[in-house]
Amino acid sequence: MNKLAGKNVLITGASQGLGRELALRFAREGAAGLSLVARHADKLNAVRDEVRKIGPSRTGGSDKIEIVAIEADVSKPRDIERIVATTLAQFKGRLDVLVNNASTIGPSPMPSLLDYPAEDFRNVLDTNLIGPFLLIKNALPAMIERGGSIINVTSDAGQVGYPGWGAYGISKFGLEGMSQTWASELEEAGVRVNWVDPGNMNTAMHRAAEPEEDPAQWSDPVDATDVFVFLASDESKSVTGKRFQAQEDWKTKLSS
Repeated sequence: MNKLAGKNVLITGASQGLGRELALRFAREGAAGLSLVARHADKLNAVRDEVRKIGPSRTGGSDKIEIVAIEADVSKPRDIERIVATTLAQFKGRLDVLVNNASTIGPSPMPSLLDYPAEDFRNVLDTNLIGPFLLIKNALPAMIERGGSIINVTSDAGQVGYPGWGAYGISKFGLEGMSQTWASELEEAGVRVNWVDPGNMNTAMHRAAEPEEDPAQWSDPVDATDVFVFLASDESKSVTGKRFQAQEDWKTKLSS
């Protein structure tokens, strides 16, 4: 507990699934501030209220959590500017951790590339790749001064070109390549960049992507949160440029 004491964290896609579980887990780990971003205000505000209840139950640290819930779409550059500006205003200019979790699967059922509508293809890349790029770019000035951690959420579809996964898989290939480049360019700047494949999780997006599969075989998103806590904490200060798989023995990555 309290591995994230004093940390200010920005999480996108925070209204459900993995994003929700990260918000709750980070709060329990002592985070001082949480900026939660999603497109749907009702679900987002529900998560905000859940987080608020955690503060008084924390031990060994502050029972106060600064929380800001921002209804925004990370596919829109103006929304990204507002996300970062609102977050930094809430946290007095200090941001320690950025988790790029927001993602879209695209049309459902997912069409083959030959039949993929160009507008839908572009929207997936705007959300899953361009959005994280712009969030990092806008947040970096506040992070470089003190150091920080950027965690990008990827997928096994970012390493294997699965048929039918179209723009989503391509966006994750791009995200992994971008993460490597950011990690290399920021190596001397005190900002570390890593990316996590949370594995098969029982989430609304995964159920939409594979409606014929039994969701009971997939893990609960809460089971993927340990590696995120590690990467957000000071325990990982020397770790950058690595890909982690949350449902495997990710600690072996530390010696490789």
